[in-house]
Amino acid sequence: MTEIEEKATPTENKYSDDDLGILLKHYYKRLFPTKLYHKWLQYGEGTTTFENREFSFTLKDDIYIRYMSFGDASDLDKELQKRVPYKIDIGAVYNHKPKDNKTLQAGVFKPLEKELVFDIDMTDYDDVRTCCSGAAICKKCWPFMNLAIKIIDKVLSDDFGFKHRLWVYSGRRGVHCWVADETARKLTQAGRSAVAEYINVIKGGESQNKKVQFRGTNHELHPSLERAKAHVTKYFNDSYLTDQNILENEEQRELMLKLIPDEKTRKTVSEHWETMGKKASTEELWTYLSQTVEEKHFNKHIADEIMFQYVYPRLDINVSKGLNHLLKSPFCIHPKTGRVCVPINPSKVDDFEPEKVPTISQLMEELDEAKKSSDGNTQDTKDSKEYMSTSLRDSIVLFKKFVTSLDVQLRGDKPAKQENKIDW
Repeated sequence: MTEIEEKATPTENKYSDDDLGILLKHYYKRLFPTKLYHKWLQYGEGTTTFENREFSFTLKDDIYIRYMSFGDASDLDKELQKRVPYKIDIGAVYNHKPKDNKTLQAGVFKPLEKELVFDIDMTDYDDVRTCCSGAAICKKCWPFMNLAIKIIDKVLSDDFGFKHRLWVYSGRRGVHCWVADETARKLTQAGRSAVAEYINVIKGGESQNKKVQFRGTNHELHPSLERAKAHVTKYFNDSYLTDQNILENEEQRELMLKLIPDEKTRKTVSEHWETMGKKASTEELWTYLSQTVEEKHFNKHIADEIMFQYVYPRLDINVSKGLNHLLKSPFCIHPKTGRVCVPINPSKVDDFEPEKVPTISQLMEELDEAKKSSDGNTQDTKDSKEYMSTSLRDSIVLFKKFVTSLDVQLRGDKPAKQENKIDW
């Protein structure tokens, strides 16, 4: 196998490298849903989509291997158990097997397709959350991710007609989305950029204060923005203001005032806030600002633009635009938390709690308990479907529904052959 090996960015593991390696070996042998995984990325019987797919492994001691590829589920399963990757990333489908890229002439090896992907990271919200920063998350700031899933999933479904959308918890502080429809997978870089830019509303660097600017002044919002506004307004007023208390000090108040373009209106709000005193609540301050800009400002959308700037989804847009970008795989184990990168049901996103996502050590304990209660009759193999006795069960069931839906569409009206029925 022709591979590229290099040092990855060092990580601070929750487990020692040796402990994690032992746990991962059992995880890949007993729980990783290899057959379902292969079925998803193969996209139909008789294709070369899976064998021409790039994978990367991050191994013990941060050794990073790119341009890996596998013939089938069995081939992948063997490599997982042999190499025990601490992290798995999925890349594009190429015109040749990625493992053979070094044997090809320059310019011949090219990416053909990849799922349309989205990456949302909590660190991009550090300027608008007061409860945590960096990699830390809590119940007060995780709703940013819930809101992002609600808004983006609706855009992908209603505005673009994409049916096969897999949302996945990153294992620590964010979420990913994999859009697996054929039209999405075949998009050019220009097409991917168009979709990403359509969704992206917050624009501008750190030096730019106002980063949301709707077109026009008193015109109606685009239907997509109007739909998102309902979610944004509800979260902003019902939860965000209370949970983040974003106007509790002078510095934060000045930042919001800068988002009012009209100097006269900005001065009116600032002066009235002074009369309200330092003990005025964030809710009271916001109520006065929103009412004032609506009454005095020529642009009726100023309050909406401010709310969007604070809570609307923040995309890593370059991840969505490029074909060559790799993204962390579903059912990977995050090395810093030990948590599984599990699928999220977008219709039940408010019920998802990242702190309750199973860790690899928890799963191994559950397997041991199940084996004891069955008097040792449970085999140490995935064929026994041991996942049914673990906290990973619902996640695999959700993933299976996603793969089954894809399989049904790919088959059309053809019934599934008995030997081709989806296993886990």
